[in-house]
Amino acid sequence: MNTKHQYSQPNNQVVIALGDPAGIGIEITLKALGRPDLPQDMQPLLVGCKRNVELIYSQLQAQGIKNLANPKELKIIDIPLHEKLKEGEPTKKTGEASFHWLTKAAEIVLKKEARALITAPIAKHAWQDAGYDYPGQTERLAEIAGIDGPSMLFTAKSPHSSWRLNTLLATTHIPLADVPNSLSKELINSKLNSLLSFCQKFKPNPKLAIAGLNPHAGEKGNIGSEELEWLIPLLDKWRAKHPQIKLEGPMPPDTCWISSANSWNNGPDDRCPDGILALYHDQGLIPIKIIAFDYSVNTTLGLPFIRTSPDHGTAFDIAGKGLARATSMFSALQTAWELSKDNCTN
Repeated sequence: MNTKHQYSQPNNQVVIALGDPAGIGIEITLKALGRPDLPQDMQPLLVGCKRNVELIYSQLQAQGIKNLANPKELKIIDIPLHEKLKEGEPTKKTGEASFHWLTKAAEIVLKKEARALITAPIAKHAWQDAGYDYPGQTERLAEIAGIDGPSMLFTAKSPHSSWRLNTLLATTHIPLADVPNSLSKELINSKLNSLLSFCQKFKPNPKLAIAGLNPHAGEKGNIGSEELEWLIPLLDKWRAKHPQIKLEGPMPPDTCWISSANSWNNGPDDRCPDGILALYHDQGLIPIKIIAFDYSVNTTLGLPFIRTSPDHGTAFDIAGKGLARATSMFSALQTAWELSKDNCTN
């Protein structure tokens, strides 16, 4: 971390919930905050167990890992662990800790004591074991903020071309069998509006696309009827309300992200959409993770604050080994900083 940070500008503070303490959250946070290309004015505020942060820092140093943020130079809100844990082994206690760390971090950003929230990965099953019945952090944050229907968007800036990949999910953590009945005209209309609003942060008239629900986008009703019955008419109405926006689709899901992969590697292509709406979790996340795994950032839309997180899980299998790559966590920090700049009055 840049030691010039003096924690004198509240509008430069970002709060980081450190995730499940048995996972890689602390490791990737220390690695990301230790990079020299971190925004110079960023003031990170960590929420977690200070003793655990110090232990992992010492452990990483002993493994020969350099360019780490020093806990002595970090501001940490200490919510201690009262039991010894073993890295790589989540328990009820680690789930309880990560739940309380997230809750405290959300309260800080809601009070406008930080300009954005970045969340390290948690284990949903550990939350369940601790008695917290949430599909994930997004739903808990929506509850704390008192809002319904937040949107999960994944964004990534290509290191090859600086082109930005954006994919929003219409549905998130639900069984595949429930997807068709969960989709509605109102939901798709709302998600398209959210996707447009986000993409307009980077381009006034972005090009959008939407994937079909069925193989080949229904093949004119021969492989499923949802596209013909209601999705295509809805998209026609949306286009009429937004004549300045080009919206493609419903596109065959198996080819919907091909131009995105090309733009990621080779630079912007006029044929490539700036944002894509996927209708269910894996439809959007499989191409995102194949194209941009180390760079993709989970961004929650609809909250009264900016929230980002790395696009990967707790990686319990490598926790404590010093092997975790911090690229996605660094991207989450950069994205939160960039998206929250309009909320600041320095």
